[in-house]
Amino acid sequence: MRLNPGLFILPISLLVAACGTGDDAIDNVRKQPNSFAGAKNPVDDFTPGSTGDSGNNSGLAANEVSITLEVPASLAPDGEPTRRNLRIVQPDSIRVFRTNHSLQDLGEPTISTRKDESGSTVIRFENGLPLTPDVVIEARYGAGILRAVAADADRNIKINPFSEYLVANTIPSYTASEFQQLLDCAKDTDATLCLNKFAWSALADQVHDFEIDIPAGASIASALDVLAARPDFASYVDAMADYALLQEQASGNVSASSADYNPVFMGLELGQTFLESSYAGAGQWGVRMACAEPTGTQDDPAYLYPGLTLASFDIFDIRVTSLATQIPYDRKTLTHKRGSQGYEFFARGPDTWALNTHSTSPGAATLDSNTRLLASRALLQSITGLNSARTIGWTRNPYYMDAYTGGAGNSETGPDRVLSGYFSAGKAIELESVQGKLKRKDELEAHYLSVLELNLLREKGFDTGILNGRNYNTVYLAARFAGSAEPMQVEAGSGTWQINGNSETATITQAQAFTTVSRHASGSVSSDNTGNRSDSWTLSQRAALLSTGNENIGRLNLDVENSAGQFEQPDLGVGASVPDGSLLAFNLAGAASTGGVIGDGLLIAAEQASAPKPDSGRYRVQGFAVGMKDGLNRLLHLDNGTLDLSGATASLESDTLEVLHDVDAGTVSAPVSGQLMSSLAYTGNGNGQVSFSAGNLSLNGFVTADASQFFLVYRDSINGEERSGLLIATKTR
Repeated sequence: MRLNPGLFILPISLLVAACGTGDDAIDNVRKQPNSFAGAKNPVDDFTPGSTGDSGNNSGLAANEVSITLEVPASLAPDGEPTRRNLRIVQPDSIRVFRTNHSLQDLGEPTISTRKDESGSTVIRFENGLPLTPDVVIEARYGAGILRAVAADADRNIKINPFSEYLVANTIPSYTASEFQQLLDCAKDTDATLCLNKFAWSALADQVHDFEIDIPAGASIASALDVLAARPDFASYVDAMADYALLQEQASGNVSASSADYNPVFMGLELGQTFLESSYAGAGQWGVRMACAEPTGTQDDPAYLYPGLTLASFDIFDIRVTSLATQIPYDRKTLTHKRGSQGYEFFARGPDTWALNTHSTSPGAATLDSNTRLLASRALLQSITGLNSARTIGWTRNPYYMDAYTGGAGNSETGPDRVLSGYFSAGKAIELESVQGKLKRKDELEAHYLSVLELNLLREKGFDTGILNGRNYNTVYLAARFAGSAEPMQVEAGSGTWQINGNSETATITQAQAFTTVSRHASGSVSSDNTGNRSDSWTLSQRAALLSTGNENIGRLNLDVENSAGQFEQPDLGVGASVPDGSLLAFNLAGAASTGGVIGDGLLIAAEQASAPKPDSGRYRVQGFAVGMKDGLNRLLHLDNGTLDLSGATASLESDTLEVLHDVDAGTVSAPVSGQLMSSLAYTGNGNGQVSFSAGNLSLNGFVTADASQFFLVYRDSINGEERSGLLIATKTR
């Protein structure tokens, strides 16, 4: 199948034009350059609002692609340095061939070639651009051979170890019938067209957005081994290859033409910092929390609010569900290393970290069985400290999104929640201005981020009075960083709320039980599971300042006593509610109550259930956990696992991505793969409260009234390592 470029661009253009109205971060997506912008060598021009794989398709006619060959440094020591420690070279030869699932050469398609002004090869596909992986471009340099699929959404096609991994490991994984299914999907012109005809062009493009350095001495074979050893990269490729096979009947669309959401976002990170020479190579914990970004003045305030938009189109009989996200966030970190006098810790906050942005490139998604929203998501680069003494560029790797959509939405509004968890590695890079462009210099950080993101449907005119007299179950997790006797603490708990109030404010009567895992200044780790909280809190409207004036759109303040109002920082945090009040979520930001500091984190509350616990069902599990023991820090990400219920028992199985900080050795690993498998006792405690247990492992929390979602606090103790985390489990069908 060949792609007419005009037809491919149209849905994406419409997506950008259809992003939600209002003065929020969604609107900024429309102003972002596309991911093709920039120079051919992105190391010389770091561009915010684009992905790391910046190319240049200017000067290309319809149905043309240009070729850039990037090889490991050992193959071309004098080649032009570019991202990921590769070298740009001119290929000795290029050939194009059609292929099948066995990667056989089936002959050359109808093409013509030319050289552009830089000497790069340009290929014209006379019958239209390929859309499926049945056309391969092969480049030779010396004794090295690398391949790429021609179906790349970026028409500046990179041929390098990343594209070779995709060709060598993915195409042969299909059976003959599956490969034919891809071709048939791309040829489909019926009203029931499967949207996943675009999956391969997105995959072929986005593998180049991964910031994974290839060792200088690597051969092509060992470079492929490096990529295979990165489970975040390999699992993304596998998931996208499977995504392309979704049957067309699985593709649905959001009922409403457009739906806007308030994101409640928490990112937990572990990485390695080189920002300061005294801490170079030290491990670093971090937490990222969604917040509104001030863009006005004290006399004329204005804000960009975190936002997600889902939109549906029916264009030329093609059903398209699309999404775009932009989330301003605050960041806090804690550096941990072994010094000459023992362990050393250094906490950083807003005085070091400027407000940053977590944004995804606008793109298509598939609504599977009206409960799962599936998509590849490319995260955009950002810049902080522009024109300051230190300008920092931030890169983020793509991820595969498997989100739950459901709740009390209707044909007029769309689903009332979009819930997901995902993993993305990235870098902080020092930038230097050279002739008006920002050139990459030294790497300041490598960071590995696990995210929980709850997007709750906005409703203008939301009234907190709808929460009056209702009872909720809660779970939360918060981290505290300090330079004190306990430099790092993670507090996690569950409990109940009763809300009573009116349209402006309400009082929360609560009972919370929590456990605190503490890293002491000596390096030792302890846990205390005796925490209780019963003080009253205050809930109130937090109006958004839009171009139409102040609007109540479901945003909420969470305070200890007096309401913070529209612009002040609440005592505990800012959150949101779905329109019917059945689910609330809050970003805890420097939260402090009468019993002491809680920290920065995520709190989730859902209305209590009257029905018994569900005794059957399969649920997708996503979330994160902190692991600490003397000399070791661990970030544990559950990578789309499963929770299966069977009466009074349950089974939990999940692949995990784990980042390990060996404090004494001063090393932080790239993500490694693991597995979490456990048979659990499963108990209902009334009102939707549930618990799962097996030895030291416990999951405590609740199930929603419709039995479609679990929210759980994770606790475990393994060989002296104390673990604490937060999980969501959402029904897969």
